[in-house]
Amino acid sequence: MLNKIHHIAIICSDYEKSKHFYTQILGLTVIQEVYRKDRASFKLDLALHGVYCIELFSFPDPPKRISRPEASGLRHLAFEVSNIDEITTRLASYNIEYEPIRTDLFTEKKFTFISDPDDLPIEFYEK
Repeated sequence: MLNKIHHIAIICSDYEKSKHFYTQILGLTVIQEVYRKDRASFKLDLALHGVYCIELFSFPDPPKRISRPEASGLRHLAFEVSNIDEITTRLASYNIEYEPIRTDLFTEKKFTFISDPDDLPIEFYEK
């Protein structure tokens, strides 16, 4: 049986830019960073509030991900936030554009989307 989601793996095109985005802007913490010489690839393990959740990979010349129009496959990465206005204020301080805040018709919770440095859609969903 399944216990929980173990982690999400993300391949980035600019490792330093994505590392900065996920650690300095979103606030995830580094658990471990390794360089895998045989694959010419970094692997960065990241945690949210001490819980391992994301592996950030760099590979030489990865193909672009199709985000728009939406394609089959994983649609987006979503983070729960306590206050949508606080996260949008933080994003704006880094000049990161976000979609207009919307309200989920079923849960009546607020949410918005941004894109990471590789155009991966990221959602912030109010608790």
